[in-house]
Amino acid sequence: MDVCHDALSSDEREILQEIMNIAFGKAAADLAEVINIFVVLSVPLVEVFKARTLPEYLTEQVSDYDRISILEQNFWGDFKGSAFMIFHADAGRELISIFGEESEVMGSYSLDTLERETLMEVGNILIGACVGKLAELLGDMVTYSPPRVITNNTPQDAFPENSFDDDATAIVLKTVFRFNERNTEGLLFLVTSHDSVIWLKKALAAFMEQYE
Repeated sequence: MDVCHDALSSDEREILQEIMNIAFGKAAADLAEVINIFVVLSVPLVEVFKARTLPEYLTEQVSDYDRISILEQNFWGDFKGSAFMIFHADAGRELISIFGEESEVMGSYSLDTLERETLMEVGNILIGACVGKLAELLGDMVTYSPPRVITNNTPQDAFPENSFDDDATAIVLKTVFRFNERNTEGLLFLVTSHDSVIWLKKALAAFMEQYE
């Protein structure tokens, strides 16, 4: 994997990780208000490398899953890129039970449709909270494209090798999330675009100036 140590300094990576901690804590609180279940988020990890290696990286991250479901959503602003939520393929059905009232809606929708709609609802809340708060802390505002859900795919087929620009730099912000007292977890990746690198470095510097 082509690691890009010079894209962000060690201090910048540390600051970004701390800001992510704040943003993802806000996301957990927002989601808990909707479904009344606390979401446990791991300490986020910041990694930087060439975007062309992203398919390999993402596949490795979910290699323990035989089949996966993915929610992808793009976000736009000075801070822009793509968010990927990755679940085990069975997670959609488990999430339906978390939201409740399964029996009341099953008559109107197929199980596959319910799973997709539930994944989109959870994804909209979690991605919106994480990205929105992260952008806010860095002095930006973002908009979102409609989410795209791909269900029941193999990790090897989920990320085509030509998915990302060969010359782009990827800053990957990763966390593992788990619904408290439920056997449901997943991975959240925020992948910023190459255009965001220069802006991000300036935004991180401005953020730290508040505390000097």
